[in-house]
Amino acid sequence: MTLTAKPAATNAPADEPGPPAASARPKRARRTPLTWIRGGGLWNLAFLAPMLIVFGVFSWGPIVQSVIMSFQKTNLVTPAVWVGFDNFARVLSDPNLGTAVLNTLYFAGLALVFGFPLPIIMAVLMSEVKRGKGLYSALAYLPVVVPPVVAVLLWKVFYNASPDGVFNTILGFFGIPPQPWLQSSATAMPSLVIEATWAAAGGSIIIYLAALIAVPPELYDAAEVDGAGIWRKIWHVTLPQLRGILFIMLILQVIGTAQVFLEPYLFTGGGPNNATLTVLLLIYRYAFQNSLGGAYGEATALSLMLAIFLGLLSWLYFKLTDRWSTN
Repeated sequence: MTLTAKPAATNAPADEPGPPAASARPKRARRTPLTWIRGGGLWNLAFLAPMLIVFGVFSWGPIVQSVIMSFQKTNLVTPAVWVGFDNFARVLSDPNLGTAVLNTLYFAGLALVFGFPLPIIMAVLMSEVKRGKGLYSALAYLPVVVPPVVAVLLWKVFYNASPDGVFNTILGFFGIPPQPWLQSSATAMPSLVIEATWAAAGGSIIIYLAALIAVPPELYDAAEVDGAGIWRKIWHVTLPQLRGILFIMLILQVIGTAQVFLEPYLFTGGGPNNATLTVLLLIYRYAFQNSLGGAYGEATALSLMLAIFLGLLSWLYFKLTDRWSTN
């Protein structure tokens, strides 16, 4: 008897579909000028055109004109003459440039040492106050409301070097002899920094107070449970939570102090003996050193060099602090 083998039965039914084929990736529609117009591109452009024109004319227009003028010899009275890089060479060979740069760095260093931590300390102390916080905030912001020229002229009276001057009278109560203030090369720049710190601290205090509101109170409660005092809470809770704001405020202050002009111009005019001559004040002297028009080419050349330096400094700063400011 012969046995015939039966075919093995298959588990899957014959009509069951196989594995799904890979779905084809949808093709992106090609963007053409016609599709852009149909999508409302002309209306968007018409809506943005006034803003773009105003921004281009009043913002980028002067910048482009300044770059062109930096390669010209012109006083805005006589016809301009193309001189290439001669303006940059004359500025770099000016003996006052080194003095102006060192004075600007001196001002920026003093402003960072005294003017940067002071608003942070004031904001933290004001945030701990339970009553009258609004009054203290208004008093802190009051110097910002005072017009800068009025503030400088008022402080110029306070800085009277005679024994009857306001500040010298106050120092006399403590047995300190009268100080020359603006009349001495040694004390002129610190005097400018004190006034500039007083004038600008209020705005920074308000920014820090707004940032402190966003700090979760649970972090302070946890720190108190761990037995942390006020200074440990500030160091381990407040400052880490303000890290991003601190890094932004630091670079803004560096840029602002590098462009200081109002205080040296109104207080001392760059004196005594160029002790308060800054880069922007030197640019002003180039541009307006005589009634017929100054060396605008040299002024714009120095302005361009300052802008490039601050741009590179900002780029390097953000590259170095990118990880620190976010972690």
